[in-house]
Amino acid sequence: MEITASSVKELRTATGAGMMDCKKALGEADGDMARAVDILRTKGLADLAKKAGRATNEGLIGAFVTDSAHIGSLIEVNCETDFVARNEDFKSFVAALAEHIAIEHPDDVATLMAQPYHDDPSLAVEQFFGEKVAKIGENMTLPRFVRFEVGSESGTITAYIHGVGNIGVLVECSAGSADAAASDAFRAFGKNVAMQIAATAPVAVTRDEVAAETVAHETGIYKAQAAESGKPEAIQAKIAEGRLEKFYKEVCLMEQAFVKDPDMSVTQLAKKVSSEAGAEVGVVRFARWALGETGTGEDAPAC
Repeated sequence: MEITASSVKELRTATGAGMMDCKKALGEADGDMARAVDILRTKGLADLAKKAGRATNEGLIGAFVTDSAHIGSLIEVNCETDFVARNEDFKSFVAALAEHIAIEHPDDVATLMAQPYHDDPSLAVEQFFGEKVAKIGENMTLPRFVRFEVGSESGTITAYIHGVGNIGVLVECSAGSADAAASDAFRAFGKNVAMQIAATAPVAVTRDEVAAETVAHETGIYKAQAAESGKPEAIQAKIAEGRLEKFYKEVCLMEQAFVKDPDMSVTQLAKKVSSEAGAEVGVVRFARWALGETGTGEDAPAC
């Protein structure tokens, strides 16, 4: 199969590996981009951090949380230019849509667009959206949103928007009692966890929630890397096991080092806050989005 210059460039941009290494990997993979990435990873040549959080669209991620902190929403609205994304009218528009989603609980984007807009029921949300497009003068899209509602009184929803709206987080935390949920320590815990998620981009709360296929895929990579060392099989197995443990500590929220105090993990932080709040606290679920990362027009799942 012919390996094109454009495919080599795409792989190099995605991984940071050298041009010749990319061309060779694509050859070995018969042009399959995903397989070529795995080949480069196995050989230790891929810098996958370059892929993390790359955004392809302009726009804004916004959020809304009710005064009770029992309901929250996260929304992404895309536009054509950065100039519009920083416009106060556009920011207000995104905030209004986030509030509508939290209050009216649409199931998906299509349902949202058909609902009467809660601030002006004479308009459907689709009409409200269209009026803003006409006023602002750019095409806009709403590719996704997510809504969280706590299951009990002793829990809260926290939202965090990083920077100018390029990263957004929605997280549900639990507390063992209503008094603990109302404590300053617990409120600070929710904010710290949301900021942790924004900074470190975990994929799950705990290792039990990491998809089995993801674990199998990573394990295969680590075994292949260990085999490259030429060491005995028993040592290769320990190498692969150690790398899988490191993977869990990088991608599982509760196992990550707390960014504000790397000497403790997020689990240890939760235990500390539990002692201060007088009841056990924890993290139930979260959603973390980077602007433009999907481009699918579909609702993205949350953890």
